[in-house]
Amino acid sequence: MASKAMNGERQLHVVMFPWLAFGHIIPFFELSKFIARKGHKITFISTPRNIDRLPKLPSDLVSSLALVKIPLPKLEGLPENAQATMDVLPDVVKHLKKAYDGMKVELTQFLENSDTDIIIYDFASHWLPAIATRLGISRFFFCIFNAWFFAFLGNTKTLINGLDDRTRLENLVAPPEWVTFETKVAYRLYEANRILGAARMNASGCSDLYRAGKAIEGCNAMIIRHCNEFEPKWLKLLQELHQIEVIPLGLMPPHVQDTSDGANEAWMSIKNWLCSQNKQSVVYVALGSEVVLSRDQIIELAHGLELSGLPFLWVLRKPAGSVEEDTVELPDGFEERIKGRGVVWKNWAPQLKILGHEAVGAFLTHCGWSSIVEGITFGRPLIMLPFVIDQGLNARILAEKQVGVEVPRNEQDGSYTRNAVAQTLRMVMVEDEGQKHRDTAKATSTLFGDKELHDRYLDNFVVYLENLEHKP
Repeated sequence: MASKAMNGERQLHVVMFPWLAFGHIIPFFELSKFIARKGHKITFISTPRNIDRLPKLPSDLVSSLALVKIPLPKLEGLPENAQATMDVLPDVVKHLKKAYDGMKVELTQFLENSDTDIIIYDFASHWLPAIATRLGISRFFFCIFNAWFFAFLGNTKTLINGLDDRTRLENLVAPPEWVTFETKVAYRLYEANRILGAARMNASGCSDLYRAGKAIEGCNAMIIRHCNEFEPKWLKLLQELHQIEVIPLGLMPPHVQDTSDGANEAWMSIKNWLCSQNKQSVVYVALGSEVVLSRDQIIELAHGLELSGLPFLWVLRKPAGSVEEDTVELPDGFEERIKGRGVVWKNWAPQLKILGHEAVGAFLTHCGWSSIVEGITFGRPLIMLPFVIDQGLNARILAEKQVGVEVPRNEQDGSYTRNAVAQTLRMVMVEDEGQKHRDTAKATSTLFGDKELHDRYLDNFVVYLENLEHKP
């Protein structure tokens, strides 16, 4: 006999299957914990190494949240033990997608031999909806991006067909015709070239946009990390374009968690330095674990931080897929010149604790959606340096909202100068012109950090799941 959830209803069995990137895995994991706390059974499926790298499961969820490991097949071109995007260089991710497709057989066997009611999946598993449909399993595509990214790219057919007539650059550097409200949201020329790459078939056998289109086409509904209180027009447009129900989950604001002893040592070292700085005087610089900067980009950013004259904490880790011997090359004498005023931290750093420290006055970010949510939750104005996928569009939206400023760049190749970095930093941090951005970021933190509001979105989604008609 099926057990009951906390509300007395039948306990659901929900399977979670994220793409192999921790920017996807962690939101899936947080959603898993929320649903499990409502009394439902969760099976979270990923590769062995990724499961082992997850945060420790809270003791109250051990019995209701199962972590299931499915190995990746060995493939030529994919390094040994590479199981996430953080393990490989960008040009190897296509092989990781092919290996991910190789999980299909074992995942299908699991679903055939389980009592799964619902599967929540990611953009990359374009083959999964057909399998779940055959087995009578309800299907939800979890979009960890925001509404404007997929709305900008067009409807489901356009994604599947590879952008169709939008494959010309000029059609990506202006708002598309189906956006009927006023906006300046569009790709820069250098960004548009990369998006066109996502529309082309790669070594995995299909394009990224085809994967996303098929994932959307095969779902019962899309769930998305978004809320009606922030940019509702894009959410409505997304639903109209794809002609499916789009269910916002809220912004899923982060909460600071206890860390391991080693991580606590790192935090204490960083905290001691932050406590020696004036309130809101420090620029926190972190461009994500997977953005790969060229040597010129690192040098210009370093000189820009130096020229700004501002205190800064720069988390500068080796790029994804680096080997142990690789080093990050900073300008000659840089660390000696900035000693005392700046810190270059070359290991993992507790981002939430840093952003929450009173010494931090702004956040120089690559504009990944999770990092944006984290920064604004703590009221930090953004200095924006986007690189890939949705990041450019994110930066345009946040600039429209006046919670941040983009570092000016060359429209053709995306390069930036040390002077552009330094001037943007000073404008946001200390100049009168930046006061509106500082004030707006602080005001917007009330919305982004409203845990009660965003938990209601999650509560409503769980109720939605409980009201679905499931197989007996």
